[in-house]
Amino acid sequence: MISPAAQYDFLKGYFTPEYSAEYIFGENTALRQYWDSFLQSFAQLGEEEILSRSQDMSRFLKENGVTYHIYGHPSGLNRTWNLDIIPFLIDEKDWNIIESGLSQRAILFDLILKDIYGEQKLIKEGILPMEIVYCHRGFLRECVGIQQPGTHNLVIYSADMAKSKDGSIWVLNDRTQAPSGSGYALENRMAMARIVPELFNGLKVKRLSPYYNAMRNALINIAPHNNPQPRIVILTPGSNNETYFEHSFLSSYLGFTLVQGDDLMVKDNFVWLKTLGGLEKVDVIVRRVDDVYCDPLELKEDSQLGIPGLLQVARCGNVSIANPLGSSVIENPGLLPFLPAIAEYFLGEPLILPTIASWWCGQEKELQYVLDHLSTLVIKRIYRESFTRTSIDATLLDAKNLAELKERIKTQPHLYVAQEKVDFAVTPSLVNGKIEPCHALFRSFAVSNQDGYKVMAGGLTRTTLDKENMVISNQLGGFSKDTWVLSGEDSNTVNIKKEQEQGSTVASPVYQSNVLPSRNAENLYWVGRYAERVLGNARFQRTVMQYVEEANRAFMDNDMALKQCLLSSLTRYTHTYPGFTTDDIEKKVQEPWEELGSILFDSSRTGSLGYNLDSFIRSVHSVRDYWSTDTWRVLREMEDAWQLASSAKHKGHYKMLSAVDAIITSMMAFISLNRESISRDQGWTLLDTGRKIEQSLLLISMLQTTLISKQEDMVEYILQEAVLKSNESLVNYRFKYRAHLQLSLVLDLMLLDPNNPRSLMYQLERLKAYVSGLPKMHSDHSLAEHERLALEALTTLRLANKDELCKADTATNRYEELEIFLGKMYKILFSISDVVSKTYFKHAQAQRQLFR
Repeated sequence: MISPAAQYDFLKGYFTPEYSAEYIFGENTALRQYWDSFLQSFAQLGEEEILSRSQDMSRFLKENGVTYHIYGHPSGLNRTWNLDIIPFLIDEKDWNIIESGLSQRAILFDLILKDIYGEQKLIKEGILPMEIVYCHRGFLRECVGIQQPGTHNLVIYSADMAKSKDGSIWVLNDRTQAPSGSGYALENRMAMARIVPELFNGLKVKRLSPYYNAMRNALINIAPHNNPQPRIVILTPGSNNETYFEHSFLSSYLGFTLVQGDDLMVKDNFVWLKTLGGLEKVDVIVRRVDDVYCDPLELKEDSQLGIPGLLQVARCGNVSIANPLGSSVIENPGLLPFLPAIAEYFLGEPLILPTIASWWCGQEKELQYVLDHLSTLVIKRIYRESFTRTSIDATLLDAKNLAELKERIKTQPHLYVAQEKVDFAVTPSLVNGKIEPCHALFRSFAVSNQDGYKVMAGGLTRTTLDKENMVISNQLGGFSKDTWVLSGEDSNTVNIKKEQEQGSTVASPVYQSNVLPSRNAENLYWVGRYAERVLGNARFQRTVMQYVEEANRAFMDNDMALKQCLLSSLTRYTHTYPGFTTDDIEKKVQEPWEELGSILFDSSRTGSLGYNLDSFIRSVHSVRDYWSTDTWRVLREMEDAWQLASSAKHKGHYKMLSAVDAIITSMMAFISLNRESISRDQGWTLLDTGRKIEQSLLLISMLQTTLISKQEDMVEYILQEAVLKSNESLVNYRFKYRAHLQLSLVLDLMLLDPNNPRSLMYQLERLKAYVSGLPKMHSDHSLAEHERLALEALTTLRLANKDELCKADTATNRYEELEIFLGKMYKILFSISDVVSKTYFKHAQAQRQLFR
């Protein structure tokens, strides 16, 4: 057992004069039993090990690609999710109240939603002021009368709660539009189970997985026409959204297709998913897009995120949406003062979980109270706005800002709600290596389950070190905790090893299809192309830099001509014009490293390695659910190393070469890992098709920029060697031919050798097989355009005569036959890429508004 002194030593940062310790100690000041068990495990690990495990936790989350995007944050999409190693503990007594209270509130809000878009009895009978509904931006008149299948219209509900110092549990916010956080809650649990399983010893922590099984069943139950195997999709705003990781994570975990608005279309009063093989009907949409953006035809006309005509399909009962459009109106904090009366009206019972004291400013008496006590309250607008804080802790404002806020409230009082600022209890958190007291906001979730709601036995806890501000959010820099609900019943718990395995042992998805959505196909295709583009550019620039550095010492007579050829070839190969193709090339060749550094690190420069790497990363993030944990580890290490290299103040040529070496190694690891881990289905086909097309185009481009013009023998020899070296084929050449470099043999190896994995023949043979395996868009036996072009490219290459290609024209001093041949091959390959894109990535004509 831990001695009292050791307990105090552990928590000494937590015990401060302004904070009490009811969260850890009971009424008789004895350590609560579950905290005693937790502290035993914590102390056995020891301070050094705890700090080490905390670092392991951050590394685990980073390698798993767990991110939360804070707009304007320097790390952008790559801001790693922060997780405290000390969980938020909820005992059985408190949980029983929370569970029954959340279930009751979910039922109540479902009834309110049905009433607002149905009979509107609450307004007609004076229980709810009409301004709270009609002045809320989330009230959509277009949705009146829409009823979807199933017992409940409100499928998913969540609430933010906090515990006051007296032990009471208060509800601060209700979330009904597209509640977020359930995916992060599960990821938190998996991270804790992997990194610190010892902390679960002696505690019976309830599992999270029953909630997700209930969610899957709930979505099946609302499918139109009682379809037992519906196609369910998760609608996301895209990879730039702050919670995109969660959208992707839930898509993979639940087995649902992740889509964006233009992946879907409306036709014949049904919603269809654009796939590689055609259109497939969609039955249920789990939306993570704000409702007004979901249908540009009837709602926000300039939205790029929605599906034109979606509302009409919902009216016809041919698609179900979770949660239904228009449900943001009941996220309204203006409802809170009236909830007790609404509960009595609909349920005939008081609220189990009390709502924090609130005053709607649309009433004269309440408005006057708010104005008189403004400096003691938290002020909220009745609706949320993007990129705008809708909650203001007025207790932190100075006199000037208080006066401005007061005037805003007076101008539009019906748009504001005031809430009491409760002195919440604090929870211990490990921050910067020591225990700190932090305010905590706990969010749990409920999902429709037959006649009631199933509540997640846990949730997402967010904390902040700001002791004054009661407004806690991830956007404001808060961090998260795993939430442990403790139980004395063995039937409700599972040992930690099984909990850890939940992420990989998920029940079989309801609907499984081998057809790839068009957007995913396009992104995978470009992941393949950008991966090879980064790899090809890095290898050629490394080779050029090595020869430029060695040229003065190795080739006294030819160094200027060699460097001019190499550097101008690099500019044409990477398309980083003007680069080394300007009239003052001799001056640039004398001091090339500044320009070479720009071609490497300047991500705003089209064609640079940094630019292509950014494009690659964006494509990877757009299909993040395809990549394994090991793949994410490689990607993270590559990004970190590149960011460190590009931000270095002094970039000598050795550091530049080292940065390029690291990129090449990481990219090869990425390609190799996916070759071993990705299933050989349509996704792999498109990924490798992109790679083969890009490899072929890059090889042709390199030959065009280096070997078309006839040079002095020594310069030509080095250029041929550079081509082989950049394509990892120099050793193959020496092994196969055992001769000095000759253009005919170089072309034989790089163009015609079917056994050289870097040759054009090798790429085209596999490219032909890939495009032949793509879905057929017609029923006859004729070749599709991309198949015909692939066959033409392969036939043209097989008919090529290397000896003819090696004959130089004495008048022009160029290998004109080789130039014509390479130009023809490049044109055919570019056409294959164009045809594949038009056929499979934009197979359905985009819908357009006919009237504005």
